[in-house]
Amino acid sequence: MNEPFDTLAFESPGRICAGTILCPDLAASEADYRDILGLALVDDRPVSGALAASWGAPAMAGRACRLLRAENGTPYLTRLVEGSAVAGHRPLRSFGWAAYEHTVMDCEALFARMPHTSPSGSGFTVIGPPKRVPGFDNFIPFQVTGRAGEVLYLNQVLQSRMTGLDLPRTRATMDQMFIAVLAAADREATLAFHRDVLGFGEGETWTIPYSVINNSFGMPSDTVTAMTMTCTGRMPACEIDQYPAAATPRATTPGELPPGNAMVSFITDRFEATAPHWLGPAVRIDNDLYQGRRAATVRGPAGELIELIEMTA
Repeated sequence: MNEPFDTLAFESPGRICAGTILCPDLAASEADYRDILGLALVDDRPVSGALAASWGAPAMAGRACRLLRAENGTPYLTRLVEGSAVAGHRPLRSFGWAAYEHTVMDCEALFARMPHTSPSGSGFTVIGPPKRVPGFDNFIPFQVTGRAGEVLYLNQVLQSRMTGLDLPRTRATMDQMFIAVLAAADREATLAFHRDVLGFGEGETWTIPYSVINNSFGMPSDTVTAMTMTCTGRMPACEIDQYPAAATPRATTPGELPPGNAMVSFITDRFEATAPHWLGPAVRIDNDLYQGRRAATVRGPAGELIELIEMTA
């Protein structure tokens, strides 16, 4: 599969089709994603017992859930799920899903919409204003944390084609996640799982000063981080970052999803091959995300929850 990202059908193996966020204040988070990021509600049915079991998170059964879509109708969905607050949870300090990287139409315009003067714990907090990154001139990124302890990287793509990878452009305020950022204790072991079990390709590895990580851990600005991309053809999937020794496993309420960036859902064409790693029985659900397809969830070496949705024939 070597077609440019923007020409691929959404129903493609390796495509990120949803990012799930655990929200202690679901109504407030929904308002943030609707009013600031321009998403619209498409489904508000609660989490079923069968779906919670497939996640390996039985305490999520019956919890309120919101599926949200970008204003341009891209099939990608943001899923906000009601969950317990976890004392001491701090973004970018633990292993697991660290951030969701989304394509946006206009970084500066979206930055201006952010509630820069909001008190801590409300709306979004900018942790990295828009700026060009030396060596990565295809896009302009900025980064925010949300009230649920999630992290979003918001990237305005200037040129779609990079060496080995393509990036999607958009005309929506915020559109699909095109890279899931993963904090790993052992980058090589995590890469091996994503490659050998999940079937992703191994892309480039970079070693760069990573300001978001350095700021989070109070490390010198010139401290470098090794990170490896996974992909399917020219479509990126995960950025696996080697996190520092000060990072910890993510504390999670028993039976629930992890706090903040909780789970990433991918379309897969090797659904049955992953069965030995499923956390619970596969489930078949008819809504905008699953569309009657089967889904199952696995846990990777960094503690990350990966929901796999079978690709239709």
